[in-house]
Amino acid sequence: MTMHAGLQKAFEQQKLLKVISGLNNFDAKQVGSTVKAASAGGATFVDITADANLVRLVRRLTSLPICVSAVEPSAFESAVEAGADLIEIGNFDSFYAQGRRFEAPEVLALTHQTRSLLPEITLSVTVPHILPLDEQAQFAEELVQAGADLIQTEGGTSSTPTHGGTLGLIEKATPTLAAAYNISWAVSVPVLCASGLSSVTAPMAIAAGASGVGVGSAVNQLDNEVAMVAAVRSLVDALNERYGVRA
Repeated sequence: MTMHAGLQKAFEQQKLLKVISGLNNFDAKQVGSTVKAASAGGATFVDITADANLVRLVRRLTSLPICVSAVEPSAFESAVEAGADLIEIGNFDSFYAQGRRFEAPEVLALTHQTRSLLPEITLSVTVPHILPLDEQAQFAEELVQAGADLIQTEGGTSSTPTHGGTLGLIEKATPTLAAAYNISWAVSVPVLCASGLSSVTAPMAIAAGASGVGVGSAVNQLDNEVAMVAAVRSLVDALNERYGVRA
C-alpha cells in the first residue's frame, strides 16, 4: 500500500485534518460547500460518502485527497474508479440514532471483504465506540492484521456534556480522546481521532497519541460557507499552534 504523499507527510507531522461531509449525505450542494470550505480553510483531505457522482463532483472542486466512506464494501469500487484516493469503513455516527449498531465481528468481516475487493488502496477502519476501551485497543490490532492501514476512533455521539463552553467541549470529546490514547499504544499504524472534536480538543487528540483528527458536524452543520472556512482555519491553527506556528 502506498499512501498519498500529502497524507503521509501530515500524519508524520501529526497535523492532519480530515473534514467529513457525512456518510449519509448525498446532497451535492451541501457536500460541495463543505469540500470547498475544507480546501479554502487548509484541511488535509476530505471524507465523503462512497458515491461515484459525488467523487467526480468533488474532484472538480478540490485538489485535496478524497476519502470515501461506506459500510457496504461493494460501494467502494465505483467510487475508487471515479477517483477516490482512499477508503473508510465507518463514520458510523449517523447510524446510532437509528438504533443501528456495528459490533466488532461485523466490522472485521467488512474489513476482510473490502481488502479482498481492493487490496492496494489505503484503507481506514473505524473502531466502534460501543466496545469497552480495552476491547477497542485489542480490536484495532485485529483490524490492522486484517489489512487496515489507518484506524479511526469515534465517540462524540455517546457523550452528554453537562457544562457549556470549553468544559462542555472537553466533555464531548472525552470518549474519542480516551479511545485514541488506548488504541495508539496498541497499533503501529496512524490513528485518526474523530467524532465530537473542536478546535479546543483537536490538540488534545494529538497529545493523546493520534496522528490526525477528523471533524464533521463542527464544520458541515454550519449554515454558510464563510463560517465553514473559519471553522476549518480555526482547527488548522489549533493543530499548528502546538509548534508555535500559525497556518
